[in-house]
Amino acid sequence: MGSTADPRTTTTEAPATVGGYELRERLGGRPPSTVVWRAVTRSTGAPVAVKQVQLAGLPARLRDSLDCEVRFLAAVSHPNIIRLIDVIQTQSCLYLVLELCEGGDLAAFIQRNGRVDEHVARNFMKQIRAGLQVLRRHHVVHRDLKPQNILLSSPSSDAILKISDFGLARVLRPGEYTDTVCGSCLYMAPEVMLFQKYNDKVDMWSVGAILFELLNGYPPFRGRSNVQVAALSLVRVVYGIWVLNPTVVLIAVFVSACLQLLQCINRSTSLPFSKPLLSSLHPDCVDMCTRLLCTNPVKRLSFQEFFNHGFFRV
Repeated sequence: MGSTADPRTTTTEAPATVGGYELRERLGGRPPSTVVWRAVTRSTGAPVAVKQVQLAGLPARLRDSLDCEVRFLAAVSHPNIIRLIDVIQTQSCLYLVLELCEGGDLAAFIQRNGRVDEHVARNFMKQIRAGLQVLRRHHVVHRDLKPQNILLSSPSSDAILKISDFGLARVLRPGEYTDTVCGSCLYMAPEVMLFQKYNDKVDMWSVGAILFELLNGYPPFRGRSNVQVAALSLVRVVYGIWVLNPTVVLIAVFVSACLQLLQCINRSTSLPFSKPLLSSLHPDCVDMCTRLLCTNPVKRLSFQEFFNHGFFRV
């Protein structure tokens, strides 16, 4: 492995090296437990991304999910799944060397471009479908599908999409359920927020929320105020622990917003499409979005129903 130094946590300090990679700047992550770096391969200069995970104090369940992430990514090779290049472990950290996606994530794409045309949404959903098919073959439930975890090969609408960040993923075989509360609230299925047992259909809800946001430019269910929307966007629930952006201390606001989000979902008799947009969409598009965002998981589209839906044949 050679000489390895743990990287510093700010981008203003001298670059560090990990194995054969030189870390250049921080791209994101969830400090202090996880940081994602832009890096280069020292031997070739090829750009890569390096996900650094602090192992000290990592809860057992999160360690299990990390092991699931590594095993899954090491076992698959698919254009719509982020590619794992290398794994390096030091005494304090695990580093996943991943392909670098220069187009950023889908959330940034929507922020730059606003809502997309139906044919672009269909193309994006076909790619997400192809990636999810790989997850289903391996009985993996992602549990944190959202625009921030869908990466783009380029910033254009013809980019290749890649499902990333399997840090909350777990194996869940047919007929199995789990009840761990985790994910990102704006894209979290109601049964998770209600502390109910759930299966792989939680991913289908998240896909529906992503489709709705692609078509409208905003999530289907939001808090009543800008502060609540910000709290919902920044706070992630991981195994019953509130994990916040370090600059935000809004737990009380988050709890209130989460309750209002559930109330908003329960009160809705239809999805909040704008009327001009709704009239322009193909009925199969509206049907898919509506059935993916069904609050009753029994009636929600299964992956197979989603895979074979008529929207993909329009």
